[in-house]
Amino acid sequence: MAEAPWWLPENLARHRSHLTVRSHVLTEMRRVFAARGFIEVDTPALQRSPGIEPHLKAFATVLERPGEGIAPMYLHTSPEFAMKKLLVAGMPQIFQLTHCFRNAERGSTHSPEFSMIEWYRVGADYLDLVGDCEALLRATGASLFTWQGRICNPHEPWERLTVAEAFNRFCGIDVLASVEDLDGLAAAAEPTGIAPHTGDTWEDLFFRIFLAEIEPKLGIGVPTVLYDYPVSMAALSRTKASDPRVCERFELYCCGLELANAFGELTDAAEQRRRFAADQEKKRMIYGETYPVDEDFLAALDYGLPESAGIALGFDRLVMLASGATHIDEVLWAPV
Repeated sequence: MAEAPWWLPENLARHRSHLTVRSHVLTEMRRVFAARGFIEVDTPALQRSPGIEPHLKAFATVLERPGEGIAPMYLHTSPEFAMKKLLVAGMPQIFQLTHCFRNAERGSTHSPEFSMIEWYRVGADYLDLVGDCEALLRATGASLFTWQGRICNPHEPWERLTVAEAFNRFCGIDVLASVEDLDGLAAAAEPTGIAPHTGDTWEDLFFRIFLAEIEPKLGIGVPTVLYDYPVSMAALSRTKASDPRVCERFELYCCGLELANAFGELTDAAEQRRRFAADQEKKRMIYGETYPVDEDFLAALDYGLPESAGIALGFDRLVMLASGATHIDEVLWAPV
């Protein structure tokens, strides 16, 4: 039997408490950013490039230009490229609450259209952003976060854990000793019972171990800041000067759920172009397609992106944690 429409009064009533929390959290987020000197910006969702990350699938469309024909365009998977251009233009501290679009993603914590808070600080270290996260999570008004029977208290001191420490604590694996060595990581992972599949890369096995043995144990009791990822997972972050095996990146976890992803931003245009090319080739090999590179973004990097740190936080997931919702649709006013 077909599911009843979401707009029936009895259906909205079931989730009204969650949506009331959503409204409160939205108000408090803006209050926190204003108190910290941020300017709210609003960049277009329609972009030449949706992002280059190999496993993201975008929504494609075309831009009709009278007298000039049509041009391929995409709905952004993140406002990152546009916001970094604003940093180049001279904005020192900016934030944005925006809708993002990712195709082929649907589940209890994924929607093809979702809300994300993204913010940037010029002159900041990536771990400086932890303070912003603490203020935001504590401003939700929730004394405890809950999800899948787990609890997390954002008001207590947070846990900070490097990726290497997490692998050693939960799996007994020295993950940095085998970076890019699939056989070495497979041998170290034997006691866990997790083995590589045919065609796996080192990164594939890394995430298989991580998702099974580590992620569910993060952010239990208090939030966990998991930082210093292997340099092969740098994406748009820079290599850590004190340890070139890792990059300036952290992810924030509550109740075993990933909530945010932060970078010490890469400012080298040539290195960024090299990474984009590598990601495009990986996407071509896996999915048989690629997305265009935002040449305007690379030109902005070449002009001069200031030293900065940036982070994206899943707003819908934060509302889920603060309201006790079990499915992302419960915190969306009108689910896709």
